[in-house]
Parts: sequence; C-alpha cells; structure tokens
Amino acid sequence: MPLRMSSLFVRSLKEDPVDAEVASHKLLHRAGYIRRSAPGIYTWLPLGLAVLRRIETVVRQEIERAGSQEVHFPALLPAEPYKASGRWEAFGDLLFELKDRRDGDYLLAPTHEEVFTLLVKDLYGSYKDLPLSLYQIQTKYRDEARPRAGLLRGREFIMKDAYSFDLDDEGLDASYQAMRDAYVRIYDRLRLPYVIVEATPGAMGGAGTEEFLYPSVVGEDTYVRTAGGYAANVEAVTTVAPEPVEWADSPQAHIEPTPDTPTIATLVDASNAQQPRQDREWTAADTLKNVVVAVTHANGEREIVVIGLPGDRDVDLDRAEGTGRLGEGEIAVEAATEADLAGLPQLVKGYIGPGVSLTDPFLGLEGASGLRYLVDPRIADGSRWITGANQHGHHVYDLVYGRDFVADGTIEASEVRPGDEAPDGSGPLELARGVEIGQVFKLGRKYAEALGLTVLDENGKSRVVTMGSYGVGVSRVMACIAEEYHDDRGLIWPQHLAPADVHIVATGKDAAVFDTAEALTADLESRGVRVLFDDRPKTSPGVKFGDAELLGIPTVLVVGRGLKDGNVELRNRTDGTSADVPVAAAAEAVVDQVDAGYALVGDSRTTYLV
Repeated sequence: MPLRMSSLFVRSLKEDPVDAEVASHKLLHRAGYIRRSAPGIYTWLPLGLAVLRRIETVVRQEIERAGSQEVHFPALLPAEPYKASGRWEAFGDLLFELKDRRDGDYLLAPTHEEVFTLLVKDLYGSYKDLPLSLYQIQTKYRDEARPRAGLLRGREFIMKDAYSFDLDDEGLDASYQAMRDAYVRIYDRLRLPYVIVEATPGAMGGAGTEEFLYPSVVGEDTYVRTAGGYAANVEAVTTVAPEPVEWADSPQAHIEPTPDTPTIATLVDASNAQQPRQDREWTAADTLKNVVVAVTHANGEREIVVIGLPGDRDVDLDRAEGTGRLGEGEIAVEAATEADLAGLPQLVKGYIGPGVSLTDPFLGLEGASGLRYLVDPRIADGSRWITGANQHGHHVYDLVYGRDFVADGTIEASEVRPGDEAPDGSGPLELARGVEIGQVFKLGRKYAEALGLTVLDENGKSRVVTMGSYGVGVSRVMACIAEEYHDDRGLIWPQHLAPADVHIVATGKDAAVFDTAEALTADLESRGVRVLFDDRPKTSPGVKFGDAELLGIPTVLVVGRGLKDGNVELRNRTDGTSADVPVAAAAEAVVDQVDAGYALVGDSRTTYLV
C-alpha cells in the first residue's frame, strides 16, 4: 500500500527547533521524522521509523553474515549483575537507577555485557558450545549531563550490541576480525564515510579496541591521522618520548627568587632577564608545569593528583580521564578547585614543584606531600627543568629528572597538537573531529571472571571464557547519514535508505493530474516500488515541492503542467537533474532510477523485503 500525504502522520515545519545546533537535528525534526519528548529523548514518527528499519536491516544482515544470532533483552534490569561486575558504581551518574515496590535495585540498561554473559553461563558449559556470537538491537539509557544535537547525543538511543564467546585468545582474535569486517560492510552499504581509529577501552576494559568514526565538524570526538595511515582517538595517542639524557655534567639545581611569576609566560620572561642561558633563550618548553586535578572515583572518593608536563602544553582532561592511570571504571577528572587547594598548604599556587627543599633529596609528590605525582612521557631521565620551589615567589633551576626528583609514574594527559610525531613514525599528526558510530572491543575475561562464566575444555578442565563486545549506534548512524546527505532545502537520503522509493507529487486542480498520478502509483506499487503519493487536493504546488525537498526521497515524479503534452517530470534530488518523460514510459523510468540507486551499494529492492 502506498503512503499518502493526505493521511500520513506527518507535519512539516518551517522553523528549526529552538535547541537545534546541527543540520540533522533541524531537518529530522522539521521533516517530521522525530519529535522531542524530553531533553535527549525523542519520539519516532512513521517516516523516521521507515528509515531506521532500513538501517537496522543492513545491520542485521551483516552481523548475521558474520555468524551472530539475534536475541532480545529487557531494557529494565536488576542491579545485581552490574554490582557483581563493578559497573553499578563505575557508571556513576550516567545510570538511570530505580527501585521496585520491594525496594529492589533496578536500572535502565546503558549496555548489556553482564546479562549476555549470564545468559550464556545459564545455557552453555562445554568447549563444544563455542565459539558463539549473540546480538540484539535494543534501546539503551544513559543520563547524559548535557544531551545535545538531537540523535547524536541522547539519553535514550538505539544500539546494536553483539558479544562473542571463545575458549581462548586465538578464538577471540578471529571473532573480533569477523565482526570488524562486518562493520566495514555495514558502513559501506550505508554509504556513510568512516575512519577506523585506535581507541582506549575506558570503563569497558579489555585488551584492545577500535572506534569507527564518521568524520564531521559536528563530532565531539577528536582524532588524529597521518599521511602515512596512522589514525587514533586523541585519547589513545601515545607520546614519542625523548631518549634519556646523560646528567653527569648538568649543573646543580638552585632556587632563585622569581617574584610575580605565577604563570609560565611571566616565568619565561623573568628567567631570560635574570637567569639567561648561554646557548639560547629560555622557552615555555623548558619549564615544568605542575597541574593539580581532582579525580572522582566510581565509589565517590575524591583524590587530588598532580600532573607534571612541559610548560608549553596544557592538560587535556578527557585524555587524562581515558588513560586508566587515574583510576579504573568510570571516573571524572576536573581541575582542582580553590577549596581543594585550601586543604593542601604544601602546594603553593603558581609555584608548585615536585620537591620540598634542596636540603633533602627531591621525591615524587607522593613521597613529599602524600599526593600522587604523574608526569608526561616527555619528562625523560636526565632532562633539566625550571619549576616551582613550593615557595611563594621562587623557582628551581636546573632540576634534573632522575637525579633530583622522580614521579610516581607517567601519564598521557597533555594536549595533542597538529605536527606532533605519530607513535608509529608515519609522519606528523593532523587533528580532525568525528562522531563515534561504532566500536569493537576485545573484552577478554573481565566479565566472565566477575560473573563466573566458565566451560569445560577437552580435558575436563574449567576454563574462563574470553569475550568480545561490538556496538553500533543505530539511531546515531541515522543522524550521521542525515548530516552527510542534505542541502539547504532538506534531506537527500541515499536511495536504498529512503522511507519510500519514489515521491509522486500531483500538482494543480485538474482531475486528470490526480487520475494519472493514481494510475502511476498503482503501477509502481505492482512492480514492488514503494510510493509516497502527495495526493493533497487543496495544497499549493509550492508547499508540495517544498515538502518533497525537505523529506528527502531522492526520486521525485511530478505530475502537473506537462501532462497536457503527455509528459511527467522525473527529478533526481541526489544529482539535481530532471527530465520530461512520456507518461507511458514513466513507471519504467522510475524503476530504472530507483534500481540504479540501490545498485550503488550492490543492493536491490528485494534486499529490504523483510
């Protein structure tokens, strides 16, 4: 049955929603694909569901081609499995927590690793049952502090999550590669540009992970790339550390008065005026900046940590958060507040250094002040620095790492800059923005160990199962496709993803126009072409054309003024072309144009008859 604009539950709008920042949010709302129900929560309307189902079809076909079987879990789940894995606390404020009438703890699932694990544990117990891969397409919930950009960052979203279960790491490697290949096929079929980048596992844990990013200036993720092919999420970039320096001939450290120098810039100016070097001028890169941050752990504990880095760099809090060096699970990292510093009189604001005094050996701050002190990898053994003396108005010169002070470890927390050297030697880094549309994880045995998922091997010995996790943000992918395919007039869906194959527009008041449009609609439907027919009798041609452009079905057939000459107009929104076609040949011309659109991704219309 064709969709008819006269009865379709859709209402196009001229104005953008007041909170819309990006094109996909504006256009999906104005075209009647989605409606806002609450911040970060959207209602799906018929046209939106039609596109969503097409995307889901692609995802299902490729995931099942990779050997995965579909299941479906509840979104409302008991807390116990998440408490057992540690993620009830690790997710922190992101969890939607609730209690039932018996005071039992429940949550709206942000992800489903735990219950997948328990399901397999309940049903399987032998190595003969493995390998196994299961998936679902399900709604997830995360209490985002700042939901934004429509479907790109919501509090409720649709996700495909798949999980592999293998006896050993070799099996995991094979499962991971099969799923990674499936993701490549998915995004290729969706005609969505993507880049695969190295990533950090974060709260998920595991041995390795990669992200699939849609390159876009509206993305919240920063990633790096090189001409030589390296690509990584900025949080996963590792610093090319300098070689150790021989310090035998380095001058002894000495404290000098440096009044009114609480910033790196004022310190450099004062050093060049009062403590000039013989070989060159001091620069910010010669100074050791010590930044105090506050880490809120999953259990709510707040820890103060000091990070040392070259003074020409700033701390990237997101990078610091994602390294895993500051704490396990979901943590939050922010600049320490005045209240934090007030409780640490040993840290003199503007003059913080890693030691106490030159009369005692310099130590990491944990030894000197009870705080953890982590440094950037650029702080190499033997390197000399100007840094704070922990005395107001004083700095230490010629402070040598390894001789005069040490740290409690290193941390990748400094900002990544264009031109930095890639860790694989493939050239200088470029920075770009992207939207995360998928991620694949080698989880390993973290969840299986926490929840007791074991099988008996061929020798009857109990073995902990090794797992992989693989997510696709289905609703976010739809938003990204809208970001990629639109113009200033509206959406332009790829042909195979559009909510209908052709949009027939009947214009004018002549009964013959509507009769011809009805006949073409019936003819095309009989050929298996899905039709959206604008049959509204009292709507002006301008409004109908505006709606056709806004809704974004790429094949548009206009029945109107040309009918008196026996012609209709066939438009292609994708390339902006149009042609007059005799009525008798119109249905065949539509079929050819529609099928050509499907063929671009190797599909046919029958692929989506599910």
